Amino acid sequence: MSNPVDTERIVYITAGAANMYCGSCIHDNTLVRALSRRNIDVQLVPTYTPIRTDEEDVSIDQVFFGGINVFLQQRIPLFRYLPRFMDRFLDARWLLRWATSKGLEIDPRELGSLTVSMLRGTAGYQRKEVKRLCRWLKGSVNPGLINLTNMLIAGCVPAMKSHLGVPVLVTLQGDDIFLNQLVEPYRSQALKEIRRLAQQVDGFVVFSEYYADFLGDLLEIPAGKLHRVPLGLDTEDFQSCRSTPPELDSRSFVDSPLTIGYLARLAPEKGLHVLVDAFLELRTKPGMEQVCLKIAGWLGDQHQAYVDEQFAKVREAGAESVVEYVGSVDRAGKIDFLKQLDVLSVPTTYQDPKGLFVLEALAAGVPVVQPRHGAFPELLERIPAGLLVNPDDATDLCDKLVELLTDLPRSRELGQRGLEVVHGQYDADDMAAATWEVYRQYLDGSVTDHSR
Repeated sequence: MSNPVDTERIVYITAGAANMYCGSCIHDNTLVRALSRRNIDVQLVPTYTPIRTDEEDVSIDQVFFGGINVFLQQRIPLFRYLPRFMDRFLDARWLLRWATSKGLEIDPRELGSLTVSMLRGTAGYQRKEVKRLCRWLKGSVNPGLINLTNMLIAGCVPAMKSHLGVPVLVTLQGDDIFLNQLVEPYRSQALKEIRRLAQQVDGFVVFSEYYADFLGDLLEIPAGKLHRVPLGLDTEDFQSCRSTPPELDSRSFVDSPLTIGYLARLAPEKGLHVLVDAFLELRTKPGMEQVCLKIAGWLGDQHQAYVDEQFAKVREAGAESVVEYVGSVDRAGKIDFLKQLDVLSVPTTYQDPKGLFVLEALAAGVPVVQPRHGAFPELLERIPAGLLVNPDDATDLCDKLVELLTDLPRSRELGQRGLEVVHGQYDADDMAAATWEVYRQYLDGSVTDHSR
């Protein structure tokens, strides 16, 4: 697909999440790949750590604000003055990958002080890293527009504006979730810094009206700065899900038991405990004794005890033979996993701003059951391919799962509807086209009034 107009270079600055498959990293990488297919000159620049994505990684072979470096600069003044050759060693991708593979945890209080310092930019302990990024952008890249993956790395925005004089946009995709994990006084301090920085950001990209309203209020962002674009994913390798669909209404438990799926990080905020409780209640319903639960997703050391508690409940209920954890899946494994499901549910306890796993399930023709909060009501209104339940309500979730599993023709119809809509309207190219339209307005100067 050709680019409609000649463009200046776009720099998209993402944030690595160590060894974890991260929804934001996956989104950012998918978007940059799709923009590149439109012949738009765009670079994906990682910060903190190299990114981990389930598609071809298109990020540059360099990491800014390397996680080891920024932490040491926070803790030990000497590291704020190291020569560049030592910084290069600390920022080496192999070293960052090795360090993050050890599952090292940072005390929440130290994480809070580091976050506030990063948000203060050149007034923080990582000022050297801000200057390095700005020098590289101006000397080696000379972008026409910069897009940051979230506000938590926006401490560099004032320096970017001063050194480069180009529009800077920020994608909002979970900033409040991280903020809420900070202990006081750091949460309040970080929020104050973010509100200050938000006034210097030219525009914001969001995926739902819910998040535009919620974070717009929280961060005091003028409505005219907020631009909603559809979330999207690369559907090309989901094409196999469109052929020879299973005859759900004629399946038997003996040949192929009905299966509920969970595809997300194994963490309390993703609601695994809610799904486990609902599943165990579901097994007490007539005809539901042989339904299976399959779980896929990344498990960090900090959540091992939580997950052990969930599987202990499964064992105590005598359900271990119908519950399976398949681990963290790559792209091919994810699609194969989704093909085995009859319904997917990730009953998050927080208000999810995007719900990428919902699109992935629907792209595979799998209907979903999700909480009635965050972006889910809006997403399922636009793609009527699932049911909504009361948040944190295992009984309501159980009832809705039973409703779909006992009405397989309806379940199949919902899945097919979701598949067709996602493949037709939520492909990565649709997301790239909408995002480019936002970029174009800033590149040609047609966005002039942010106070609307």
